[in-house]
Parts: sequence; structure tokens; C-alpha cells
Amino acid sequence: MHSRKVRWLTLFAAITCLLWIAGLGWAAKDYLLGNASGLVTTVETDEAPPPEPDTFRIVALGDSLTRGMGDNEGKGYVGYAADRLKEEGWNLSVVNLGIKGLTSAELLKQLEQKEIRRQLGEADAVMMTIGANDLFMGGETLSRFTEESIGKLEDGFLTRLNGILAAVRELNPEADVYVLGLYDPFAELEQGAETSRVVREWNHKTMEAAAGYPGTVFVPVYDLFQRKVGDYLFTDRFHPNEKGYKLMAERVAGLIDESEGGPQA
Repeated sequence: MHSRKVRWLTLFAAITCLLWIAGLGWAAKDYLLGNASGLVTTVETDEAPPPEPDTFRIVALGDSLTRGMGDNEGKGYVGYAADRLKEEGWNLSVVNLGIKGLTSAELLKQLEQKEIRRQLGEADAVMMTIGANDLFMGGETLSRFTEESIGKLEDGFLTRLNGILAAVRELNPEADVYVLGLYDPFAELEQGAETSRVVREWNHKTMEAAAGYPGTVFVPVYDLFQRKVGDYLFTDRFHPNEKGYKLMAERVAGLIDESEGGPQA
């Protein structure tokens, strides 16, 4: 009787775990990838007036992290970085072109749009998050975790990332470009040690790619989330919450403030 009870408890725990993993995958698909067929990638601001001549212009590109998903204030790292710089006396104009679920392939397509190209051409600095959707694939990476599968994802992403960075630099040879790295939202799960290793390697290769373009800075954020990732995630357990975004914002704002020589007001 006792052994039967133990078997039932084990079976129940296994089923619960499978249901939790399935739910995790659906959450990731919704929050990280979104509905790819429903992405709105056109920016209808052709008639937008240009900023004042003494304004420091920031353009933000990328996925839901740039968009600020998970932050109750809706600011994300872009908004909090702008707040920090304004407190320091900067006169800013910020254009956030981030889109939920954007992949590197979709960002490349976005860069073909006339208004996107105009905005980038007028920017004094560009901030970008891209790659989480390429790597995590709506949680599918967890279920198909092999060296070969990760290698293919990395190779494809790096090819597209180089295309993105080359396009941005061609449109604007002068603006500093800040490419934020990835953190590991799965670090506290059973496969956390392995996913963290993959994220670190992904970040290293992203950093190497960024180093190939003048004025392009890789901004690490992995360490900010490393010790207590759960404290800095939104309830979806993927996106940063307000605390997480503020950590990211402090780092990128500090780099902008240092590299640009202080407030431009």
C-alpha cells in the first residue's frame, strides 16, 4: 500500500512538472515571440517634426525588452535610461522602435523602411536588444537542447546581427551604438547551469561581432540578473520587472554619459 502511494505521488509530481513546463513554453511563446503574423513593423511618423538642434537624439531598436514589456510603468530600460540622463541635465529626444517578439530577421526587414532609416540617420545614439527570440524560440530551446541545435541558432543569428550592425553603421557613421546582451531567465530551473552556459557563449559571440564595428559597444547585463534572477523578473518569468529594467538602464545610461562627455543641453 505504501509503495503504491509513493508511485501515485511520483506520477502526480511528474504530471504537474510536465504541465508547468508546457505552460512555461506557452508563456514564452506569447511574451517573447508574440504573434509573428500580427507584428506591426511600420512606423507611421514620416511627418514628425525633427527635434531641436541642441537635442541629443536616441533611437532604440529591438524586441520586447526595448519595448519595455514586464514593466508596470511601460518604460523599460529605454525609458529609465532616459530618465537617468535627464536627471543629469541632458536634453533628450527618444524614439522607441521596439516591437514585441522581434527576431533578428525581422529587425533586418524593419531596417528597410524609409522612416526607420531616417530616424537612425538622425540619431546621436542607438540602443538595441535583439537575440532573445532567436535563442529561446518560445521555450522550445529547452526541449531541443543540443550542441548542434544551439550552434545553428548562433550561426544564423550572428550572420543577421552583422547585417544589422552594418546597416546601422552605413545609415549613421557617427552615432554610438549600444548592443545590450542577454540574461538567462531560466537560470533557476533544473537546466539552469546549461542554459546559463549557452547564454554566456551567445553573449561572448555577440560582443565579438559588435567589436568589429566602430563606435559599437556591447553592454553586458547577464551579471546583473545572475545571482537573484527571480527578483528581477516580471510575473511571466521571462521579461524584467521594474527593478530589472532599472539595472539595465543604469548601466547603459552610465556608458552614454561617460562616452558622450556629459549633458548635451
